[in-house]
Amino acid sequence: MLDQVERAATAAGGWEAVDRIAVGLGPGSFTGLRIGIATARGLGASLGLPVAGVCTLDALGRGILAREEGHSALAVLDARRGEVFAALYSPRGDRLWEPVVLSPAALAERVAAMDEPAPAAGSGAVRFRDELVGCGVAVPDDADPVHRVAARHVCALAAAFGSEPDPPEPIYLRPPDAERWRERDTSQRVE
Repeated sequence: MLDQVERAATAAGGWEAVDRIAVGLGPGSFTGLRIGIATARGLGASLGLPVAGVCTLDALGRGILAREEGHSALAVLDARRGEVFAALYSPRGDRLWEPVVLSPAALAERVAAMDEPAPAAGSGAVRFRDELVGCGVAVPDDADPVHRVAARHVCALAAAFGSEPDPPEPIYLRPPDAERWRERDTSQRVE
């Protein structure tokens, strides 16, 4: 991962041309988020650069809105375990739904209640295309780049927000697997 960071800094003109480090906050996997955020915080501290965190769904939503001007956007990430992380954005980019973790069926119910379904993109929209299309949502072809979180959108949002006074914190939306396993094991012993 650090070699990719180094290549990005070189492409920007070297570390002296970098004025801020942007990092995705999730939602996502517990371990992946912790590693990414810790790396960004470590680089920021060692280089004397501010670190700005960006919700991954916000960056995905920005990419959808750039393509679907005049429409709302539904950002949907595959959360694994048969769930999705989702957020809905107005045509101006304001969050209409805060990030949430749902089953695809529950997401479809929320979408079906909308006056006009928003176009959707992201790994969750690809994986659960049938559920979304079934309630009137347009989902681009699986190979369409709109389904990927683009670094340019993360950076643009980080630049717009500026640096945070506190270190960036991950957005989990659900407990880590270790807690779920511990709760399951504890409940099995009690019975």
